[in-house]
Amino acid sequence: MKVTFWGVRGSIPTPGPETVRVGGNTSCVEVCTPDDDLIILDAGTGIRPLGLSLQARYKDRVIGHIFLSHTHWDHIQGLPFFSPARRRGNRFTILGEKRVDERLDRVLAGQYMDTYLPFSLREMDADILVKEVRDGETVVLGEHTLVTAQRMDHPGGCFSYRIRWHDLAVVYATDLRHPAGALDERLIEFSRGADLLIHDAHFTPEEIQRFPDWGHSSWGQAIAVAEAADVKRLALFHYNPTATDEVLEALEKKLQTKHPYIFLSREGLTVHLGAADDSL
Repeated sequence: MKVTFWGVRGSIPTPGPETVRVGGNTSCVEVCTPDDDLIILDAGTGIRPLGLSLQARYKDRVIGHIFLSHTHWDHIQGLPFFSPARRRGNRFTILGEKRVDERLDRVLAGQYMDTYLPFSLREMDADILVKEVRDGETVVLGEHTLVTAQRMDHPGGCFSYRIRWHDLAVVYATDLRHPAGALDERLIEFSRGADLLIHDAHFTPEEIQRFPDWGHSSWGQAIAVAEAADVKRLALFHYNPTATDEVLEALEKKLQTKHPYIFLSREGLTVHLGAADDSL
């Protein structure tokens, strides 16, 4: 199974010289199974370069599933600029939770209003289906791929996803808040034994004390979940807009002296799971 990071930033895109190595695009992760099931996790601005890559790789037709953790702006703002959605013959299913008593398709269509964009969702030439998923539901893709949704604590709600292909598992857990002074036991069980856990690391352990209601986690909490769930690899994700390459790379170097299985998610980084060494 192949996992590629296309957007790793939280809240707002942060282009510029201080973020060029780790990346400034907002949340988007591509998962490809050996059966060629294409799974896209979130549609932040990182989905734009992913779309260009997909068009170059798939000359005839692209079929994929886009799983949204939630519809806060940094997780959907790239969707109108996802170029494969403009090509006739392509097919995408967008899955997520009903938001604040509003149907998911209406929430997504709302960002295509002429107040914000000069085109509408209906003008996309690809075949696009929007499907709502319930907490705890497992979606079956192809012959061997299962994607399970788990609601987490975040303002307005948020889904984490566990993707399974045979014995391999990836857990995507962004934009979540742990209970004060504890860890979310549901996430620990949900992540149990995963080959890769992608976990929100928006705050430092010190910052999380100052912003307890923002609905995010610290890198310290991410490590604690990974250890409690006995995961093989931990990717820190959804960085604070103020976190520079220098700060993040220094953190990675420090953490890896004690926890060699931890790494920074970076734009363009691909992780191969199921190889002899689960190589990067």
